[in-house]
Amino acid sequence: MVTPAELRAWALELPAVEERETWGSATFRVREKIFAILPPDEDDPTATVKADRQEQAELVEGDPVSYGVASHVGRFGWVSVRLRTVDAGELHSVLMGAWFRTCPARLRSALPDELRSLLPTDRDVRG
Repeated sequence: MVTPAELRAWALELPAVEERETWGSATFRVREKIFAILPPDEDDPTATVKADRQEQAELVEGDPVSYGVASHVGRFGWVSVRLRTVDAGELHSVLMGAWFRTCPARLRSALPDELRSLLPTDRDVRG
């Protein structure tokens, strides 16, 4: 289980991330590019996180209760995440991968070592 506040804190601890309200939801961006979306508080909170199609397929197959193909952007690999049921460590890693695949290469070196260890393997963050 992950709370919306935890997801927000994880996103904002990453280099060059800003939170901006768009479409009535909190969006998390690195250099103007969105990598995660957190809708307003709900009874069953969800988030939408950037992934590639391979990671999307693995997440949905591995935990279909927590992950789904996101509406509107799912065809690009994005996943919807049910925060009440998702494994916190896995979602933190997925969020890190979303940031990594979205940010410019020069920002990747600014990632603190304690966060770098949470990144998925290089194969998982291409795209």
